[in-house]
This record gives sequence, C-alpha cells and structure tokens, in this order.
Amino acid sequence: MKLKIGPIQINNNVILAPMSGVSDMPYRKIAKKYGVGLVISEMIASQAMIYANRKTLKMASNCAEEFPMAVQLAGCDPILMGEAAKINADRGAALIDINMGCPVKKVTKGYAGSALMKDEILAGKIIKAVVDAVDLPVTLKMRTGWDLDNRNAPKLAKIAENSGIKMVTVHGRTRNQLYRGKADWSFIRKVKDVISIPVIGNGDVNTLSDSTELLNLSGADGVMIGRGSYGRPWFLQQVIHFLKTGIKLADPSLIEQYGVVKQHYEDLLVHYGKERGVRIARKHIGWYSKGFPGSAAFRTHFNSITSVKQAKLAIDSFYLPLIDKKVA
Repeated sequence: MKLKIGPIQINNNVILAPMSGVSDMPYRKIAKKYGVGLVISEMIASQAMIYANRKTLKMASNCAEEFPMAVQLAGCDPILMGEAAKINADRGAALIDINMGCPVKKVTKGYAGSALMKDEILAGKIIKAVVDAVDLPVTLKMRTGWDLDNRNAPKLAKIAENSGIKMVTVHGRTRNQLYRGKADWSFIRKVKDVISIPVIGNGDVNTLSDSTELLNLSGADGVMIGRGSYGRPWFLQQVIHFLKTGIKLADPSLIEQYGVVKQHYEDLLVHYGKERGVRIARKHIGWYSKGFPGSAAFRTHFNSITSVKQAKLAIDSFYLPLIDKKVA
C-alpha cells in the first residue's frame, strides 16, 4: 500500500523509526535497500542544529540513496524549532518530523519530547512555527499521552492537523510507561477516528503477525518499526511483503547476512571515521550475531577490539565458519 504525505508519495506504508544512536545514515541506507517506504533521522536537538554543532550536523546529513528522508527535530522553543527546520530543508531533507514522543528524562526535563504533551498550547505553537517555516511536509510523532490519566493524543492530533501537519505517528505507550508493558495499539484508533491525515502506528512490532494486528486494531494507515529491526534490517522487507501478499519471506542466507554486516561496518567507518566507527559498530555487531552459536563469546571479544583490521578479521572469523558449515 502506497502512502501519501502531503505532496510526497512513498512506495509502501512501512517506515523506519527515528532511533537515537541507531538510525544514522549507514543504517538508513540499509533500511532503504530492504525497501522501507520512509526513513527518519535520529532525534536532533533544534538548538544544537542552529549552533552548527559538528556532531549534530553529522546526524542530520543525508544522501540520495535514502530519499525521501525525514529529519526529526526536538525542542521546546517555537522560534528555534522553526529555524532548525529551515536549516534542514536547505540541507536536503524531504520532510521534517517533530518529536513529541521521546520519553527519556534528559529530554523531558528540558520540556521537549513527550513533555510537550502536557502543554498543548506550547505544542501547538511549535507545530505552527515549524509548518510555517518550511515548504516541506511536516509530520508529528508522539505517545498516547503523558500518563494513563492523561492520554490526550487524539486532541493533540487534531491540533496538529488543523495547523498543517501531514502525518501523525503514535507510539502506543504513555511517557510514564517508557518501554514497559505492551503498546496499546487499540488506543491509536482514537487518533485515527478524529483526523483525516495518515496515522502511523508504532511500538512492539517484532513479528509479522504484530504488523497486521497493529493495523487491524488501530485502523492505522501504516506501521513504524524501530527496535524490531535491530540486527535484522531485512525484517522491514519481510513486513512489507507480508502486508502486501500475506506470504512470509525467509530470512536471508548467511552469505547475504554476512554481506550486510560487512557493508554496514565499512559504512560506519566512512561515516564516523575509523576510531569512532569501530566503537559504534559494537552494538550493531552484537545485534547481528545474536542467536548464532558462540555469539556471546564473539560479542565479548568484539567489544574489546579497537583496531579496524582486527574488527574485520573478527567478523570474518565468526561468520565464515558458520557459512562453511551451512554449505557443507
């Protein structure tokens, strides 16, 4: 199912979630390789963007392979959010996404992220400032509310639509739940019922049946996948295919998985530089290798490596015997 976000049409209704420390350019490129309709950057602080923080500019960078790509902005000052949106529009973003869903304390204590759900007036001002600042489609990601007694996502979604937002994504938990318990996909339907723009459901999509159940319970127009893709970006392709055909695609061969791991590692080195790239690769290598024989010892060993060459050798030494055994 294709999805239209303002004037932009994406090829399907499966979206890669913005994930701090994960959905950088190398990861987004892999997600696009596996056919995901839209990729979104890591959450970017609007103030850091304006002051041209070097790390922040790196986080907001994009390439032709991932188009259309959205940059997600966080902040509590409407003026700064509008200025940051302009900067990212000039830098090639196809869409701007506003973060009103991050539950992390260091974000919410600055009255950004999901803390904005407690102040609908300020949230509305921020939405209007960003929409007015750029000619790009602007989208919004939020939770169901701050806590179970204040699940105001439907009201905020209506404010957003009236202010020009072109798509709303709802994670089916409150801020106070963090990632505990189970995402309430049924509640997302309350948002879908009050607005006419696309609604995307998010949270706990870890299996193919999760994707269909979320859509059935929520009535959402699409699904956003985050943690469910850790170590298996091909899961995105499997969900796309399953939603379209009802057929379950098998996991890629070990040879293909090995190729993905190697390319991801190389892209991290190019994107971050050798020293930082090796460090950032550790979590991804840990996710990729999980479940294979000897993976725990391999992860422990890999996490101690600082040399680019040794890291490459370690990846080869882990995967090649597994491939040989499978072929034999």
